[in-house]
Amino acid sequence: MGSWQDDVRGALDGLAYGARSALSPRVLHGAAVELGWLTTHLAMYPLGLVSSAPALPARLNLTGLGPVQRGLLVSDIQAAGTPILLAHGIIDNHTVFAMMRRHLVRRGFSSIHTFSYSPLTLDVRRTAERMGREIEAICEASGSDQIHVIGHSLGGLIARYYIQRLGGDARVHSCVTLGTPHQGTLAAKLLPWPLVKQVRPDSDLMAELAEPAPDCRTRFVAFYSDVDQLIVPQRRARIGHPDLLASNVRVHGVGHLSLPFHGEVVHRITGVLAHLDDEEPKTA
Repeated sequence: MGSWQDDVRGALDGLAYGARSALSPRVLHGAAVELGWLTTHLAMYPLGLVSSAPALPARLNLTGLGPVQRGLLVSDIQAAGTPILLAHGIIDNHTVFAMMRRHLVRRGFSSIHTFSYSPLTLDVRRTAERMGREIEAICEASGSDQIHVIGHSLGGLIARYYIQRLGGDARVHSCVTLGTPHQGTLAAKLLPWPLVKQVRPDSDLMAELAEPAPDCRTRFVAFYSDVDQLIVPQRRARIGHPDLLASNVRVHGVGHLSLPFHGEVVHRITGVLAHLDDEEPKTA
């Protein structure tokens, strides 16, 4: 059977999978929440096209800080001063992290940066190389040896490739992903775009990421939703690589686009990054 026929069959399988649960109360509730956040995000999106998010320089003194911010700085100055890089998904921009940035600042983090790439990007590997250069620049400017990365959707996959395949584990202490197709998604069968083809389950990129990575030191935390519309099936947003130190966290009733805005998810992320030396991650 020809490859185009395989693609069509895969796309139809993905649609059938989604249709079987489309009318469940859980999915309908998630869709309603998703619509609300999407409306808000669409209103903010144009701002990201005309401006970039300002980098917040590390601030390691207590002047003007509230009790929560003081608490993190006093209890763990290394955690508070570790830079954080936010990487958005395809056809998106830094505005998707507006709420998360505010929560991170309130928690006591202030060295926050964003990594942006064009929706016309064609290759995860080359974009990961550029992410690596930006991380090196941030570390040099801040004097920090390590950094945290939070990636939504494709942004998380770009970060993982940099960490796992380009030696980025030496720089990235923790990588948090939100709705990232770590094992590919059947939904990618619907579009022939080169970048989208890379997140198909049978792509060369997925095969490369499945290769051994015995020395990878980065701590991964992968948030995945039980109603994610773009990751089909949803469990493919989990990290299942045996060599990676990964924790998979399931969230309920949160759509794909809503993950960076969701209060519980944001709260849990700030907790993860506030504790640099947690126990070995557990799978949920």
